[in-house]
Amino acid sequence: MERVRDVSRLPKAHLHLHFTGSMRPGTLLELADKYGVHLPDALTSGEPPKLRATDERGWFRFQRLYDIARSCLRAPEDIQRLVREAAEEDVRDGSGWLEIQVDPTSYAPMLGGLIPALEIILDSVERASRDTGLGMRVLVAANRMKHPLEARTLARLAVRYRDRGIVGFGLSNDERRGMARDFDRAFAIARDGGLLAAPHGGELTGPSSVRDCLDDLHASRVGHGVRAAEDPRLLRRLAERGVTCEVCPSSNVALGVYETPGDVPLRTLYEAGVPMALGADDPLLFGSRLAAQYTLARRYHGFTDGELAELARQSIRGSAAPEDVRKKLLAGVDEWLAAEPAGA
Repeated sequence: MERVRDVSRLPKAHLHLHFTGSMRPGTLLELADKYGVHLPDALTSGEPPKLRATDERGWFRFQRLYDIARSCLRAPEDIQRLVREAAEEDVRDGSGWLEIQVDPTSYAPMLGGLIPALEIILDSVERASRDTGLGMRVLVAANRMKHPLEARTLARLAVRYRDRGIVGFGLSNDERRGMARDFDRAFAIARDGGLLAAPHGGELTGPSSVRDCLDDLHASRVGHGVRAAEDPRLLRRLAERGVTCEVCPSSNVALGVYETPGDVPLRTLYEAGVPMALGADDPLLFGSRLAAQYTLARRYHGFTDGELAELARQSIRGSAAPEDVRKKLLAGVDEWLAAEPAGA
């Protein structure tokens, strides 16, 4: 049997991880018990819930499960625990840099308002980064299901706290709702303030969604972006511009975007020269974390260790990490590849 290197020891950057979705299942159970929150069987069975979000009903169920889990985060110590554990999990999976994505308006009612919620999150990230040694920053994401004026408020707030660890601005939730162009002003505010633009697109809808992210929001990264594989011209455009797609294979299968792991077009994107950063999206609901995405690329798409190393490099280059951190991580990738395979 072929001997291969341990992907959990491969240095990499994690650019697509949602806040509540990063929670450990055991932590959710403990917090639900603490606050008397009744969890549906889908969140207590020990197995990832059966989801299919390609129709309205399926997406609603996915969001409902996410909202129930988020309702268990009610105090600063809950936020601190979630962030610390997310950092620990990433370190275990070989991540040297994590950009965790959060919409602080979702936590504001529990934490005393929007600004207190954001400051608690940023303080927690700073502490977790210090304690674990993981480079960790925040990407503030607006909700495309809400009014674009709220997105502008969030963009201004994100720029205001840029020196506290915010590196980017995103747009999440159901891309079938809310046109990207409706949020162009919010993204202009973020970009003018020095934040990278990383909206979701090309997951539940096709290549047109990715084009909208490029044309209307001037994205430097695209959350998911995987459906760009359906349009060769768009693939060339992404490759030529060096726009990184934050591809989340396990999430794509869990939500019914693709039927099997082998159907996720990782090879198509890779061979087209589109930079990718593999991500776990919402491990709480999809059942796998960062290293598992690299294992999937190896197992179902035949990525060699050299190609996995290049995927890791692409994730690092696509990150907002400082140059010294990038150099260290890239050197670590070279060391990983130069080492002898440890086992089968």
